[in-house]
Amino acid sequence: MAIDLNCDMGEGAGEDAGILPFVSSVNVACGFHAGDPTTIRETIRLAARHGVAVGAHPSYPDRAGFGRLAMDRPADRVRDDVLYQVAALRGFCAAEGVRLVHVKPHGALYNAAAQDPALARAIATAVREVDPELVLVCLAGSPMVGVVRSLGLRCAEEAFADRGYTPGGTLVPRGAPGALIEDPGSVAERVAGLARDGRLTAVDGRPVAVAADTVCLHGDTPGAAALARAIRERLAREGIEVRALTG
Repeated sequence: MAIDLNCDMGEGAGEDAGILPFVSSVNVACGFHAGDPTTIRETIRLAARHGVAVGAHPSYPDRAGFGRLAMDRPADRVRDDVLYQVAALRGFCAAEGVRLVHVKPHGALYNAAAQDPALARAIATAVREVDPELVLVCLAGSPMVGVVRSLGLRCAEEAFADRGYTPGGTLVPRGAPGALIEDPGSVAERVAGLARDGRLTAVDGRPVAVAADTVCLHGDTPGAAALARAIRERLAREGIEVRALTG
């Protein structure tokens, strides 16, 4: 058994240095919701020192709302937004001698694209134009998965360690009861269950089937470094390998 453990980084609000020893992939903010050129370079260097795979984390242009504000943005603008951000991240990776492995949309863009085929196609097209070998991370079981694969790209299906799920398998909206999970034991159990059994527990206590290639821990979740450590210790006890998407 093996699974990738990823974390959003370079956002200025997390515990990046404390989290990196425990994850296998990082998603680096590209400047539209957080981050800046210096932070991008420093985050890539830090990931390289820990042997962690690097991905781009593009967003809607929404620094004020941290990329979590829904936007009615045309698909062609989204395509160019994503191409701009991913290409910039790839340039910094090249400068540091690091391979860019994957792309994971952020926040509201991620959630919208999961259900909107036009947005999903726009993002996938941009990624393919930068590098068709990149892996595009999508919400597990969402319509976006099929769109991405139809364009010839690799898709990694993703679940979330620290976010609540509805019985229908969707994320509980931020701000709603049960949206965020902060207890290390609970988070570690969820990730182990995903890797071992392909399921987790919804907010109402019912089991939900989720087939995931990668699991996300948000870097800005309170106590994220402790959560990351708890996850790795639990997976090690169960003999579950933590491995980046490149294998």
